[in-house]
Amino acid sequence: MFESLTQKLQGIFQQLRGKGTLKEQDITEALREVRLALLEADVNFRVVRDLCARIKERAVGQEVLESLTPSQQVIKIVHEELCTLLGADEARIEFAPRPPTVILMVGLQGSGKTTTCAKLAHHIRRQGRRTLFAACDIYRPAAIRQLEIVAAQVGVPVVSLPDRSDVVEIARAAVQRARDEGIDVVLVDTAGRLHIDEAMMDEVARLAAALQPQEVFLVLDAMTGQDAVNVAQEFAQRLPVTGFILTKLDGDTRGGAALSVRAVTGKPIKFVGVGEKPEMLEPFHPDRMAARILGMGDLLSFIERAQQVVDEKQALALQQKIRANRFDLEDFLNQLQNVRKMGPLQQVLQSLPFFGGRGLSADDLDERELIRFQAIIQSMTREERRDPSILNGSRRRRIARGSGTTVQEVNALISQYQQLRRLFQEANEIETGRRRRGRGMRVPFFR
Repeated sequence: MFESLTQKLQGIFQQLRGKGTLKEQDITEALREVRLALLEADVNFRVVRDLCARIKERAVGQEVLESLTPSQQVIKIVHEELCTLLGADEARIEFAPRPPTVILMVGLQGSGKTTTCAKLAHHIRRQGRRTLFAACDIYRPAAIRQLEIVAAQVGVPVVSLPDRSDVVEIARAAVQRARDEGIDVVLVDTAGRLHIDEAMMDEVARLAAALQPQEVFLVLDAMTGQDAVNVAQEFAQRLPVTGFILTKLDGDTRGGAALSVRAVTGKPIKFVGVGEKPEMLEPFHPDRMAARILGMGDLLSFIERAQQVVDEKQALALQQKIRANRFDLEDFLNQLQNVRKMGPLQQVLQSLPFFGGRGLSADDLDERELIRFQAIIQSMTREERRDPSILNGSRRRRIARGSGTTVQEVNALISQYQQLRRLFQEANEIETGRRRRGRGMRVPFFR
């Protein structure tokens, strides 16, 4: 996500840091490079022009030129202006005072509307609300069947009327069922086209007029760049669009659509899709996205993602075992499994400030190594997992055969486990020393 843009901006800021003091000419030259980087990232040229003008107006003032750390001040200004560009605050779903809340999902064919319905339903369920789907894509072959499949994955009922050709009638039937069964949200999956045409726009306009939805979400494929911005403009002019959902953002190394669509239309980005699984839909936080673009990581999103996969009781039990120096290979296996639940390893680590701007590649991070580690530990007996000190040569050879790995790979796993255990022991000693001095500390890594 934003990989190429992040690397270019990091390089520009590194040059600024190397200068120590900054002159107006230094800032002008740096902004020229920023402008080129944004244009290459497929950001709308008017958005680039206005953004750079605002940054320059602030950056050549006294707050930068007279600062003790001028390069950091420039980065701070760029971050703040990016936040303004992306939207000052997180835009949440507007729920109706009296259920059901109706959300109309619109967009071109192939943008990911149907799968996004499932992801959005999963997100809404985590808030304690129930959802129902209205199958209003009656033209695309197997569209209703596809909706039923993704609905089954997230446990959501679907209302479809195969013998009816009026989408408004289908949507009204879904809303009525939601009222009868006390369901909180109706997601209306509409038909898309390969391009914007009058028939499609008339149909979704009729749906919007008949249902008076609380939200009209336009689903955009982030990888289409400026085309996504053009589609957003067209829909926003014809429909009461309340926000955008950007899909496939994990595959968009440039990020032009994310940086342009709000500035061009004035409508907020509400969610971003960062993977294929139902849980891979994130609320759009402008400040966090700006931090990712600048290579600062996104620690809050990392923590939220971790909280979704780690049981609180399990975390407390692990904390106690670490403090008692009883962290064994079964615990190590549980943590490997938790990391894999959080999503692709490259995506997880990019959320951390240390890795944020490094442009990690598949060569740097081989997720298959985690799979090998799991296979090795699962080939051990319970006794061996709980007491790795008994792993002699013959046991290691047996484990290697059972896991389809080599003895060297078994040794590498045990070495990494021992390093992690030593790290925990050192952290424990630091914490114990602070408690003895009356300055108790909770090690952040534990909780």
